[in-house]
Amino acid sequence: MQSKQYIWFDGNFVDFEKAHVHVLTHSLQYGSGIFEGIRAYATKGGSAIFRLEDHIKRFINTAKIYMFPLGFSANELSEAIVSTVKKNKLEECYIRPFGFYNDSRIGLDATGKKGSVIIAAVPFGSYFSNRDKGVKCKISSWHRINSSMLPIEAKASGNYLNSLIASLEAKAAGADEAILTSTGGYVAEGPGENIFIVEDGKLITPSRDSDILLGITRDTLIKLAENLGIEFEARNIHKEELYTCDEAFFAGTAAEITPITSIDSRIIGDGKTGPITKLLWSKYSQVVHGEDEEFKEWLTYVK
Repeated sequence: MQSKQYIWFDGNFVDFEKAHVHVLTHSLQYGSGIFEGIRAYATKGGSAIFRLEDHIKRFINTAKIYMFPLGFSANELSEAIVSTVKKNKLEECYIRPFGFYNDSRIGLDATGKKGSVIIAAVPFGSYFSNRDKGVKCKISSWHRINSSMLPIEAKASGNYLNSLIASLEAKAAGADEAILTSTGGYVAEGPGENIFIVEDGKLITPSRDSDILLGITRDTLIKLAENLGIEFEARNIHKEELYTCDEAFFAGTAAEITPITSIDSRIIGDGKTGPITKLLWSKYSQVVHGEDEEFKEWLTYVK
């Protein structure tokens, strides 16, 4: 039986069911929240949070970009996240730091409004129920937002309305997930995942100028590919390359590594998980579970 759950709320633990805010809270009305998605994995040394420092850095950068009054230092946030996992007695979990304007006054202007931070840690398995078999994708009619519209390198709630509408469109068409393109027509990313393809043994992912979120899992896989001797390139990817590539997969904290087996009804490769995808997934799994000494600095143990 699962033990009682708690939410860290502005420095104190409250019962999961009692972590309430007003329905008129600014961030609920206007999408003005900021957040991160982090995972903790079971290892021989106990629960370990993957790349915690990097996630906190991005969270703080998002706050800076959106001028959000965070009110907590990197060390305080790190300690709070570790404490939350420990308090909830979870060996493997998804961790959600979330900053929001805790103010119920009507009005868009956030000047002087109180910023609050919560941290939740919840049991979480595979993001896609059919991850092992691979997912079917549809290229969305909606373009990925760019920095002339919103700061795409910030992980903010309002940015994800773009993702939501693309995902709903894809699922209404019978696909499992969407793929968004930039306004220039190049491949950008999934609604909540970065994307990789494999062509003639080379691993390729959209570059920073393709209007992507700089994913921490994306960065992890780039470094693991180098470690494994896999040739790698970050560049603009034409949409039609998705149809003719040998392998394709999504990468993200929630999605981990999820094979893509078809795009717009075109079968990718032989319709199964490709060899490079399998190799990267195996290496990634070893790293996050503390089975690879070379990358142990990416793990923060909960003790």
